Amino acid sequence: MRYGILLLGAPYSRQASHSALRFARALVAKGHILDSVFFYHDGVYNAARLAAPPQDEPHLMDGWKALHDEHGVKLDVCIAAALRRGLLNETEASRHGKEGHSIEAPFALTGLGQLVDLGLRCDRLITFAP
Repeated sequence: MRYGILLLGAPYSRQASHSALRFARALVAKGHILDSVFFYHDGVYNAARLAAPPQDEPHLMDGWKALHDEHGVKLDVCIAAALRRGLLNETEASRHGKEGHSIEAPFALTGLGQLVDLGLRCDRLITFAP
């Protein structure tokens, strides 16, 4: 079965991010296809490359990257939600005259059209919200 995940929760503030990552790992372990994770609302903070959680806590951002590296899961980030929260990739940082960027591959800034396409491509679109 082909799945997609919509993640609305910020990491470390609620259980949504951690639960979504565990669910994603369970899906691929059971042989299902996880097409993409779409980060929206405060969920875009999962893509912040400068996050440095304490060493005794799971590093959720690295967990998402590992999921991409190991299983090819696309990590799409809503561009409007990200820009509102000060999260930019190199292209958007340059376009807005900012000195640094806070999002990098494998996370990709995309629009809501990608979320609609994900819903159409997958058998199930599971939402994790705070």
